[in-house]
Amino acid sequence: MKKIALIGSTGSIGKQVLNVVRRHSDKYEIVALAAMNQSAEFLRQVKEFSPKLYAAAANDKKSALAVAECENADLIFNAAGGFAGLDYSVKALRAGKTLALANKETLVCGGELIMRLAKEKGVDIIPVDSEHSAIWQCLNFDRKAPFKRLIITASGGAFRGLKAAELKDVTPEQALNHPTWKMGDKITVDSATLLNKGYEVIEAHVLYGAPYNKIETVIQPQSIVHSLVEFKDGAVLAQMGTPTMEVPISIALSYPERLVTCAEPLSFKTAFSLQFEPLNKKSYPLYDLALKCAKEGGSLPCALNAADEVAVKAFLERKIPFTAIYEVVNSVIDATERDEIVSFKQLAEIDRAARWKAQKLIYKMQ
Repeated sequence: MKKIALIGSTGSIGKQVLNVVRRHSDKYEIVALAAMNQSAEFLRQVKEFSPKLYAAAANDKKSALAVAECENADLIFNAAGGFAGLDYSVKALRAGKTLALANKETLVCGGELIMRLAKEKGVDIIPVDSEHSAIWQCLNFDRKAPFKRLIITASGGAFRGLKAAELKDVTPEQALNHPTWKMGDKITVDSATLLNKGYEVIEAHVLYGAPYNKIETVIQPQSIVHSLVEFKDGAVLAQMGTPTMEVPISIALSYPERLVTCAEPLSFKTAFSLQFEPLNKKSYPLYDLALKCAKEGGSLPCALNAADEVAVKAFLERKIPFTAIYEVVNSVIDATERDEIVSFKQLAEIDRAARWKAQKLIYKMQ
């Protein structure tokens, strides 16, 4: 019986983790739960799974962080959203716990420090993002396996094919209407701007030690090919399946085995096509900005993430138009001095400063 401490239990990924645990209750036990708020849903989860440790960060941050170092847990599953998820990852690794990571910001903001900490503690980081789980599977579950090139797929988001002039008046409802995936609001908007894919390039660089010139992004509108790996002999392996987080979540829990899932299988009895399109960076300026920040490194990826969190929230609250997300984030990056990252405390300071700059810009726009 594998014992799991789940962080972010009321979010999209967290709820799907609990669904997997329900279906395989003979294999997994939830021993700790943490969520952002003590919502009715969180209280229902606590009642159902009876974890020995549980807390809502908004009520008791210290107890919520303690979930990440739960002594009885075999696996810490970090499905927290945003920069706040970094603290949980640090706690888990310092406690010597295996970390199933669904929090992008952990690696985008603090990748170098996180990987160094994991190495020092001798613990593993299991990728949960569908793209990085796909790469991990293609590498036979060995993040150190050799490869020639990593190819990350993107659906293109809700506004694929639209020109810049057509994006000025799009609504939050339209941005959240993703053509293939059902995700949380923040990540769905980031998929529409393709900043989410820029984050995944950074994650691939950190997780697999891939130079940026060996990571490519391609548009795959059907979201059936989740990513590909090219090897030195020219062979390209792809991990395919219907667009669902069921498979990467299940693998994160069961590795090195595979579980039976409720994912809808691909049917080859009916003809279908797989479409690949080169990425037009002019249509997704935030993707290009993410790569620029990634290559310059230091404090810039952390500032990028902070500014985007503030700007996306403002868009969803109808305070700024969709196109202003890029304007805010780009302005914050222009106003951010690049510094080398030497501590997690420093990352928190960079995050706060970038948020303040973004909020000030948004106030002026209203």
